[in-house]
Amino acid sequence: MAGAGGANLAGAGAIALWAILALLARECARIPPLELTAFAFSVSAVIGVSVVAWRGRLALLRQPGLAWVHGVGGLAGYHARSFAAFGFAPAAEANLINYSWPLLIVLFAAPVLGLRLTWRHGVGTLLGAAGCVLLLGGAASAGEVSVAQVWIGYALAFGAAITWALYSVTSRRMGAVPTEAVAAFCAASAVLATVAHLAFETTLMPRGGEWLAILAMGAGPVGAAFFLWDIGMKRGDPRLLGTLAYATPVASTLLLCVAGVAQASLRLGFAALLVAGGGIIAAKAASPAVPSRSP
Repeated sequence: MAGAGGANLAGAGAIALWAILALLARECARIPPLELTAFAFSVSAVIGVSVVAWRGRLALLRQPGLAWVHGVGGLAGYHARSFAAFGFAPAAEANLINYSWPLLIVLFAAPVLGLRLTWRHGVGTLLGAAGCVLLLGGAASAGEVSVAQVWIGYALAFGAAITWALYSVTSRRMGAVPTEAVAAFCAASAVLATVAHLAFETTLMPRGGEWLAILAMGAGPVGAAFFLWDIGMKRGDPRLLGTLAYATPVASTLLLCVAGVAQASLRLGFAALLVAGGGIIAAKAASPAVPSRSP
């Protein structure tokens, strides 16, 4: 079992993988979102179950009902709400609201896990939030949608943030559920996404580089990242990881700039400094161990 330091590194690895999600998703922009989600989760499920089988631990995929509600509800529930939000609200605003989940993780850590929040966590979180606002809040987009639709989108985006934050923080209370079980939750999420896609979208089969992007997505940010995040949340410090997670939108935008699909700016540079500073301050806070609880 990984110690707290190794678990925090695993959580940071998940954050790094999520940074490439936007770049990969852009390669598949033609594919309907629920269909893309179904493909990506299918890839992650196949890889995850194969690795679990190779290690002779398939029996660990059998988990109690509460574990399934927690795992599938977190993975499928978050993605369903976030994709739906982008269908109602302008992308920049929906993305900004969605990225309130790192702040919520830090805040939920106190009442849910009994972890003490220090001034370093508070300052680090505020700096990270300011970086996200600076990065994502400067591009309010106009759209031909009603005010009611926009507010529905905002509500869905905030619902997605709450879902992921609660899933992440309560993972610690599900300490008896092994990380291997995430493979089964990915498989169930793939099934749910497929059903939703067939009900609400028109199928467009991927082609060429889109298949490569989907494979990379399922292996990384919609695959390995979930396993690493599970380790980080269960054995690491959720306050620290919640603060570091603000690096995701900044790193994602930096990669888009490097790939030539986004333009670098002073706003991006200042946002990166704010997020990095917040992470450094939060990292200096004490991280006492907290015992996990079984479902």
